[in-house]
Order: sequence, then structure tokens, then C-alpha cells
Amino acid sequence: MALSLTLPSLAAAQAPASTSRCEALTGFRLADTTVTSATMVPKGMAAAALNLPAVADLPAFCRVVAHVRSASDSDIGVEIWLPADGWTGIFHGNGNGGFAGTLQAGYGGMLTGLRRGYATATTDTGTAPATVLDGDALVGHPRKWKDWGRLSTHVMTVTGKAIAKAFYGRGARRSYYTGCSTGGQQGLIEALHYPADYDGILVGAPVINRTWGHAVAVWDYAAANRTPGSRLSDAKLGLLNRAAIAECRRQGAALAGDSFIADPFSCNFDPAALTCRGADDGQCLTAAEVATARAFYAGPTTRAGKPVFFGWLPGSEGPGRFGWSFLQSANNGQPQFASLFKWVFGASWDWSGFNLDRDMPIVDAALGGEVNDATRGDLRAFRARGGKLILYHGLADTLVPPGQTVAFYNRRAGQLGGVSRLRDTARLFLAPGVMHCGGGTGPDSFNSASAGVPPPPEASAQDDLFQSLIAWSEQGKAPERVIATKFESADSRRIAFQRPLCPYPKQAIYRGSGAKDDPDNFSCGRIAR
Repeated sequence: MALSLTLPSLAAAQAPASTSRCEALTGFRLADTTVTSATMVPKGMAAAALNLPAVADLPAFCRVVAHVRSASDSDIGVEIWLPADGWTGIFHGNGNGGFAGTLQAGYGGMLTGLRRGYATATTDTGTAPATVLDGDALVGHPRKWKDWGRLSTHVMTVTGKAIAKAFYGRGARRSYYTGCSTGGQQGLIEALHYPADYDGILVGAPVINRTWGHAVAVWDYAAANRTPGSRLSDAKLGLLNRAAIAECRRQGAALAGDSFIADPFSCNFDPAALTCRGADDGQCLTAAEVATARAFYAGPTTRAGKPVFFGWLPGSEGPGRFGWSFLQSANNGQPQFASLFKWVFGASWDWSGFNLDRDMPIVDAALGGEVNDATRGDLRAFRARGGKLILYHGLADTLVPPGQTVAFYNRRAGQLGGVSRLRDTARLFLAPGVMHCGGGTGPDSFNSASAGVPPPPEASAQDDLFQSLIAWSEQGKAPERVIATKFESADSRRIAFQRPLCPYPKQAIYRGSGAKDDPDNFSCGRIAR
């Protein structure tokens, strides 16, 4: 994407007022780019402008919306918020979610950036009119698949930085990126393929292998719905969750009194232990329900019985917005996130005919080159320029497998000569009991840029991974642990308990005495099992 630009409107705008400078951005010129709006949002007026509640504390800012059309059928929407006063010199890019398609899905992280005095941006990834959960509109639009899978975040970054420079008359001194899920994938693409874009990148639950990430959703839905009686009710999921926690506690992978599993990777749990010995009395699983649970834990498996992707961990069965119940449910009569298969097989594709062994090679051949770039590349260039990457993943996630993120981290460690070398550039924090990008029974407040989760109680590197990233990037203080907080469900300001999160492969170890809701009674170390 070319960076040559002219600013006739800005050059002519001599008025010092921020409003004049903001409105002048409608005359901004950048290759393939059209600024469709540039309006000043006064202090305290963001709620009406953004149609968002509880944003009365936002400072005045210039809100810019642009569209970048660099190829046929490519239309990448970008939104940038520019603080009217007190810009810190930081550019802050933000991710989207699912199939994206809207700019509003990136607002959560942007609110954090704006409050910090950052010029903050997001992108719809070029997939409008798709929505986060529905990508059917992208059937027959291969360029949009590529924009979504790789190009749009770099376009957002180049465009956002150029517009910020035009507004302030100087370029950004530092750049940070935050995102989760699809937003996590966007951040990894930046680190792997556009290493000069950001000084620090914070990603949660990143979608890495996109095609197989969608295959697991179809696999799970089929397991629960192909045969009558296979679907697990909420009551049965609760039963399964309690049994998994109890068994993992017996094996030393969960602490007494906890409603989550600290180390599900080390726990072996077979749902067959709950098999009904007679009639189903609600306190056991039928053979069909056991088969469904086993399919969820195992992940996609070939007809020959070979596991070919990741499944869900023990302890992930509990209730939640994106839990097992969600994966068993349909969206427009199809499994969740199944639109991707319609891109390959046509709009009339139906899940009931899905054959893993036959269909996935076709899907990978058609889409892998466009949407799986997070599986390729390495961090050498990002490391060479001093970039810092923090990954986190909830161990009760049921939309993006935690095991995939661990495998990604180990693979990148191998490329750089081991974890000891990788940890100078990238660190991974695994969050017990936390679901997809937040939620669950574990402590999920540890990232101030995470939408839908209460912010950490302290804006410090000890409590906030975003602040940890900044301290690491600017002061060289690598995060050795961060305190994760669980707030009371009835009062989001009251702390229920806290636990430390430790950089992989370390984990929080209870010292053996003292209250378990006090993080000081835990240390970071490796457990020999």
C-alpha cells in the first residue's frame, strides 16, 4: 500500500482549533483511501455519538471513518479516534471478532486507548456486510477472505498512523496492538508478517489455524445433533463439569474449594465414569451423551480414529455465553461459524453432509492460503527490532482451543532455539477457569483493553497485561507474573478473589497455607508430574 500523500485541506487550515483540524481531515489524501467522515466529539458526548452506554468520562476526540479500496471487491473500513488534547504520541490498533464486518466490535479496546490518551483505531476487516457470527454474505468474494485473513490489520495500521500524523503534525513515537479471538489472529499476523507495524502486541485466544478452527465447531455440532438424544442439556453439562473438576482435583490438577481446574492439561478425565447403569435419572450420562462429551474433548478425529486437531479441556463444560451449549446450538440452521464452508462448497452447503476426511483437504486447498497465515512465518524479524508479544488464553475456552496456542508458542520457541530465548520477545499466560476472552469461574480481569470484562482493580503492570506490555516495551521490565481478579457477579467493583498468572511453562503454585483468595499465597513455578 503506497504511502505517498497530499494534504491540501490541512495545509490551508490555519485555525488552531481541534474542530477545524478534525474537519479538515475530510480532505486528506492517501492512495486508495477515502475519508468518509471526520467529526469532533465533545467531552462527555461520546455516548450519543457512538451509541454506547457508560462512556461519559471520555475526553473530546476527533472521530474519523475511512475506507480503503486497493483492489476490486476490496473495501476495508477503518475508524480512528484522535484525542483533541494531550496525545501521548502512542498509536493503538485494535482487533475485531468472528467474521467482523462492523467497526463497533472494536470499540471496547478503543475506549481503553482513548482514555489513555492514545490515537486508537479498528477495522471491520473488509468483510461488511458480514457480522461477527454470520459470514454468509462473503460467499463468492475471495478478495474479502484475504482481507479478513491477512491484509486488513496492516491496512488499518498504515492508514491510522498516516491520519494521526496529519492531525497532530507528527508521527507516533510508539505503537501497540490489542485484540482477542479473531483480534488475536490479527495481532499474530502483524508480529509474523508485518513486524515493523507495532512495538508491542497483546493477543488473547488467537485463532491460528482458521480453517480447522471452524471445522471443530462443525465437528462439535454434528456430535451433539446428528443422532437423537446426543445433545447435552445445561443440567447434564453442569453434572459433567462438576465431575471433571472433582476428578482433576483428585489428580492434583485443581485446588480444593476451587470451581475451576488449575492445570487441565495434566488431568485425564473420561466422561464414561458418569455412564448410566440403569435408567437416566438426570445424575448420569446416557451412552449417546458420553459419546458427545468424548467428541468435544477429543476434537476432530479421522474415520480411522486419528486426532487431527485440538479439543476442549476438562473444566470447559460450565455455563457461559460461548460454552458447550453455544457450540451445540445452530445459527440459521447451521453450526456456529459454518459460513466458511459455504465459501468453499456454495451457499446451499449443509452440515449434515460434512465428512471430515473428505472435505477438509478441499477446504484447506481453497482457503488455507488466504486465511491461515498465522500458522506460517516466524518472529525473528519482530524480535530483531525489539518487538514484544504477550499472549494469553483462558483454559476453559470453548471457541478457540488453548492447546493450539500452547503449540504455537512451543513451535516459535523451537524456531528461536528454545523457550529461554523466545521469552525475551514473547510470553504466554494461561488463565485457569477463564472462557473465551473472558467469563467463566476463574479470575478473568487482567487486561484493561478487553471488552466485556471489568477492568483490573489497579492500572499497574502487576494487575494489567496491557500495562505489562507497555512496561516491557518501554522500560525493559518483562512480566514475571500478573494478578488476575475475579469480581463478585452481583457487584463488579467488589473483589471475590485473586490469583497470579505466570508466564508459560510456569504456573501458579499454592504455598500450602493461607487463604486461597490471596495471590501472595501462590508462587510461580513448574510442577513435576
